[in-house]
Amino acid sequence: MTAVDLLGRELQETWLREIPLASALAIEVASCTREEILVRAPLTPNRNLHGTAFAGSLFAVCVLTGWGAAWRALKERATEGHIVVADSRIKYRRAVSGDLLCHCRPNVDDVAQRLAGLAASSRASLPLECTIDQDGKRAVTFEGEYVVHLKETSRAPRS
Repeated sequence: MTAVDLLGRELQETWLREIPLASALAIEVASCTREEILVRAPLTPNRNLHGTAFAGSLFAVCVLTGWGAAWRALKERATEGHIVVADSRIKYRRAVSGDLLCHCRPNVDDVAQRLAGLAASSRASLPLECTIDQDGKRAVTFEGEYVVHLKETSRAPRS
């Protein structure tokens, strides 16, 4: 098993342990690399009365996917932090009639630059975009600002 596989499994276990909604969504990490987090959730537990994906489920899957990208960036740096969503915006362009497949492709260089100052300021802001497509066309675009607060145990001792 590769480190990426292990991180993906750890991310999914973290969601299921710490965020009760993740179980109801039946969310799973399909891929977890520096360049992309891909999350899948089946339509059945996330459908609305029209037989398409419930807007709240689409939003929740996007929020968790972006959170996962921030979480992975911290793990890559062996840093512990509290990740919160400070702001978000979502656009629903078309109905999703199959499993929810959410992609987050962070700008790796931008994320690295933003997290580089975390030790000095104890806070970093990460703007992340998550998308869900339907039949090869954009169905959902989510833009979230995730704020990372360094955990006290991760701070370097002051001289």
